[in-house]
Amino acid sequence: MNIKHSTVHKILKSLKFRSYKLQILQKITPNDWILRKEFAVTVLDRLAEDENYLRRIFFSDEATFHLSGKVNKQNVRIWGTENPHCYQEHTRDSEKINVWCGLFHDRVIGPFFFQENNINGNIYIDMLENFAFPQLEELQPNVIFQQDGAPPHWKRFVRDCLDQKFPNRWIGRGGPTPWPPRSPDITPCDFFVWGFVKDRVYASEVDNKEELRERIRRAFDEIDHSILRRVWSELECRLDFLRANNGKHIEVR
Repeated sequence: MNIKHSTVHKILKSLKFRSYKLQILQKITPNDWILRKEFAVTVLDRLAEDENYLRRIFFSDEATFHLSGKVNKQNVRIWGTENPHCYQEHTRDSEKINVWCGLFHDRVIGPFFFQENNINGNIYIDMLENFAFPQLEELQPNVIFQQDGAPPHWKRFVRDCLDQKFPNRWIGRGGPTPWPPRSPDITPCDFFVWGFVKDRVYASEVDNKEELRERIRRAFDEIDHSILRRVWSELECRLDFLRANNGKHIEVR
């Protein structure tokens, strides 16, 4: 018997079932909640003093793209009467490309393709000094650089470099403005960019690494000003939610 998808959807809703997106989250502790709320309060307070504060933040991140592709999480939903909080194991594949990108409210810098399979502090600082920083020069001295707490970012020489390049103007682990641990739900790279790009890259099977790189480039080319404006609006909403929800994870339906 064939039943239309829309009919199934109506039946499930009538039974008070809801659809939940699969969301990759890191387990957080009550202490993490405190740090996440403190960060949201800090940023929103600064935004109240300077309406352009969020627009000055340059968010950056790395992601791994495997040749075999991954599940399209944007289109996978679990139906239930409450959020099942499922966990999905991540399988590492041998063929992969590591990619870095940075986002402003009105532009994308990148993608940058690392030649190495594993990124350490030396490789990371070399990319910053030779690729990222030169493209930020025209925006200095107003740029606020953001990075998460990944091990390469935590190296003393990386932090020293950021202190010199962005004095009292960078966000990260050990930085003037601490980045809260386990918080991919409040950085545009994680809650928007990587999902957006991977949906397009893995729309069909990828044959080789060069094709993978080209698909990644084309996907980044689709991110225009209008998209970024909506992303920055979403970011402010997420910070508001984080403050009101005492730092707990932001659930997405």
